[in-house]
Amino acid sequence: MTQDVSASKADVDPSRRDRRSAAQPADLLPGDSASHGAVPADEHQEPRGLEPGVPPGGAYDAVVAAGHARLLPEEIRKDFPILDRLVHGKPLVYLDSANTSQKPRQVLEVMTDHYERHNANIARAVHQLGTEATEAYENARTKIAGFVTAPSRDEVIFTKNITEALNLVANTLASGLADDPRLRLGPGDEVVISEMEHHSNIVPWQLACRRTGARLRWFGLTDQGRLDLTDLESLINERTKLVSIAHQSNMLGTVNSLSPIVKRAREMGALVLVDGAQAVPHMSVNLSKLGVDLYAFTGHKMCGPTGIGVLWGRSELLDALPPFLGGGEMIETVTMAESTFAPVPHKFEAGTPPIAEAIGLGAAVDYLSAIDMHEIRAHEVALTAYALDGLATVPGLRVIGPVWTVNRGGTISFTMKGIHPHDVGQVLDELGIAVRVGHHCARPACLRYEVPATTRASFYLYNTLAEVDALIAGLRQVRKFFG
Repeated sequence: MTQDVSASKADVDPSRRDRRSAAQPADLLPGDSASHGAVPADEHQEPRGLEPGVPPGGAYDAVVAAGHARLLPEEIRKDFPILDRLVHGKPLVYLDSANTSQKPRQVLEVMTDHYERHNANIARAVHQLGTEATEAYENARTKIAGFVTAPSRDEVIFTKNITEALNLVANTLASGLADDPRLRLGPGDEVVISEMEHHSNIVPWQLACRRTGARLRWFGLTDQGRLDLTDLESLINERTKLVSIAHQSNMLGTVNSLSPIVKRAREMGALVLVDGAQAVPHMSVNLSKLGVDLYAFTGHKMCGPTGIGVLWGRSELLDALPPFLGGGEMIETVTMAESTFAPVPHKFEAGTPPIAEAIGLGAAVDYLSAIDMHEIRAHEVALTAYALDGLATVPGLRVIGPVWTVNRGGTISFTMKGIHPHDVGQVLDELGIAVRVGHHCARPACLRYEVPATTRASFYLYNTLAEVDALIAGLRQVRKFFG
């Protein structure tokens, strides 16, 4: 495209700039524990936001007035070197953190130090470097267990991503190798998911059911982007072996209340697995209180590196499941006739693991903990409310998902009437604004709302209200450009 699509100052509503200061706490410091009590929470420590019925354009003022929204200091941005760069000659506005987050200098330095000073394989050497690498790797496991309040550090399994973690569960249940019949999928059994799932929480279960003769069933979605629990009791029944559900949707931004699902699953003796890829980076998750059996998340969406994921499970369940991959480190003894296996977590960590990546994720946990997850969530409530107000002013724009901030994360998908999302993304990119376009590995949700694709903006701790203004101004430019 050759037409100048740079956003003018006239495209930004001056009143929105004036309102930005309302949520900016001059004295707020990262980790300020005195402010935690100002954010109400549900059973998942999920801060509440705007209730339905607030007039259009009033979301931001409402959450600020209610004390649900607080902005983090903009000095945090200095920790992220990439935010200093220009894209097409314009300052980078990175609104794609639901896809992958940017990495703070503190994480990059820890990983560089590991490779420069401590690099060795773990648990397979008595030399100093091997000892240091092993200690750092296992210390990361301890940090991550503490971050999600896991009952035991040994319940934390490192994988290469959340996709592998979810496949680990699906494949071990489908293998038929567990001694406990409750952990073997077979004909007549049922697995329950939902229409809002990421493909990583759909395809493994389709494959597992195809292999075993089990049946795959799913919750539908309401027009407002919520789980439709109308059929909860019929969907989760005596045939249900497992329910696998997203804690927060990567497309709709919906934060699911897990309590009714967990309660019904317990009544029916079914397991509950939760995809926490979009939740753990953005809110406080307490696995000791959540009541689920298995919970998975990934490092690269929470300021950590790519190539590292986590599966947490109750120790008695992990002990009863068979291994997923065979090889080195996951064994206890090996003969030509048979093998016995190491205790968890090592039973599920065959071969050389992602050592530096685990250490980097441990550093990311340190970084997020120092800021405090409650403060990060309050910051995102402010950004999300402000963005929903702004998006409502763009002609022909339709938000796909909840349009208020109750049980909603900072991921907003939308369409613009008559304009393909790829065209929206291209124009925004020329303005230096990075968003995601497509079906976001959630095509069933797109089909549910009869859209081929959407544009998705997603916020994190380093984003600002000024960047939301840039997005809204850019979308107005998109509308002008395409008519």
